[in-house]
Amino acid sequence: MAQREGCVAAPAEPGGVPLPEDGMAGQALTLDLAPALAPRLAQRLEGLGAQALAELSYSNLWLFRRPHHYRYHAGPWPCISGQTYDGQAHALPLFDVRDAPAAVLDGLLSRFGCLYPLSEREAQHFDLAHYRVETQRDDADYLYPAEQFRHYPGRVLQKKRNLMAQLLAQHSVTAQPYELTLQGDALQVLQGWLQDKDKAPGAADDLPCREALALAPQLGLSGFVYWADAQPAGFLLAEALQPGVVVVRFAKALVNFKGMAQYMFHHFALSAPGPVQWLNFEQDMGLANFRRTKLSYQPAQMIQKWRVSQFSQES
Repeated sequence: MAQREGCVAAPAEPGGVPLPEDGMAGQALTLDLAPALAPRLAQRLEGLGAQALAELSYSNLWLFRRPHHYRYHAGPWPCISGQTYDGQAHALPLFDVRDAPAAVLDGLLSRFGCLYPLSEREAQHFDLAHYRVETQRDDADYLYPAEQFRHYPGRVLQKKRNLMAQLLAQHSVTAQPYELTLQGDALQVLQGWLQDKDKAPGAADDLPCREALALAPQLGLSGFVYWADAQPAGFLLAEALQPGVVVVRFAKALVNFKGMAQYMFHHFALSAPGPVQWLNFEQDMGLANFRRTKLSYQPAQMIQKWRVSQFSQES
């Protein structure tokens, strides 16, 4: 277990309200911190149901610690500092902002720029006369009823049905629940996917994906590996956010098996280890190809994530 700050006094805002400890630049996220921090994130998600924000999982924060420069700041009101995909510095509170004194929230904003991501119920806590409360389209999670993937109903999703039917007509497709003995097959898919996308090793989400495959049970991830004609053709790893609400963390399919991605979502919605009512496909980060693909599955809702900051002196 990593040694932490224990005895160091937390800095205080005027009025004596203690803020998270800096520990200079904070502490790197490690899996040793998961037992202490994962329950804090779970408390923020409690009761949100299908509105649960995809980021609020310690496994997810740890996997994407590099691109977001995440650092843990301990203390009575702890947080994780980081940087959004569009470059805004922020603090991710490890507590319910509705329970925090105003001095704590103002102190975090002064130090880290903004609070993010907040749910709508948390954002409503802030007085719009004193805080800037806003959302970015690129941050929003895509939410779908799982039933949609079980049947791909209607005219709009007919192409998805047809692609899946084409795959099954041309190939013998099998699936097996992911376990570490299948890591080699999944890594073969990942390597092929990088080549399909003309990506170098380490690009895109290659490194987080490799870590997820190596540590899936420890990270609370489950899913399937898929074969077409006995060749590794795809894999999917997902994480339960709330009862019946599952976020798809990684889904990779090889392009030479057309329809495999559609089949994987269909199969997972039918065969996931627990009940699935909603699937969250996370945000699109403003990438046009991601946006087109995710919109093509007809989301029922875009789950907004709120950024809260202070008005500048000039405002």
